[in-house]
Amino acid sequence: MSEDAERDMRKVRRLGDALKRVRTAEAERSDVVVELRDAERARLEMLADELRTVFDEIPADDEQFILTVAPGTPARLWIDMTSFVVMGRDRRTYRFLKDTRLGRTILLETAELAGMADTITNYVAERIVERERALEGDWLVKRLQRDASEARERANDDGDETPRRHGPSAVTGWIVAAFLAGTLAGAAVLFGSAWFAIGG
Repeated sequence: MSEDAERDMRKVRRLGDALKRVRTAEAERSDVVVELRDAERARLEMLADELRTVFDEIPADDEQFILTVAPGTPARLWIDMTSFVVMGRDRRTYRFLKDTRLGRTILLETAELAGMADTITNYVAERIVERERALEGDWLVKRLQRDASEARERANDDGDETPRRHGPSAVTGWIVAAFLAGTLAGAAVLFGSAWFAIGG
């Protein structure tokens, strides 16, 4: 066999070989993606472990916090219904995000596990205090409403009429009356000045 014939034989391509090469490369890429996802999840799990004692101290009746790593792309460590932690593109930076009515906000971005855990701990404490204030406000409003209702009942039992308050209609009536009086006074002044001008 001549050298040209041997060269032509070596140039023959086989689809089976090409498929094997492509499948091997695809499997290697998939392994890399899976490894990266596993690394992200592992870092989020480390952060969750760091925060476990903090979440154990949350009052039992406060159900606004979650602390769970949810699978997905990207994986997320949920703190509550609107805030979560994801890993940055470098797979080493923690990003603490919060969804608000104005859009998504970055609360902190750091590669330090301890710094992120401290920030989330402070965030949880602030949310607990906000909830306590809201509950106190609700209690105060209900207390004032109850006191006012009891005062009205006592006044009715004593035969006294509840004093009438000037509502919006009374205020509107006074405004209209003042406007009409001003209009009449202005018309009288114009009429008088015109009378003297003609008479003069």
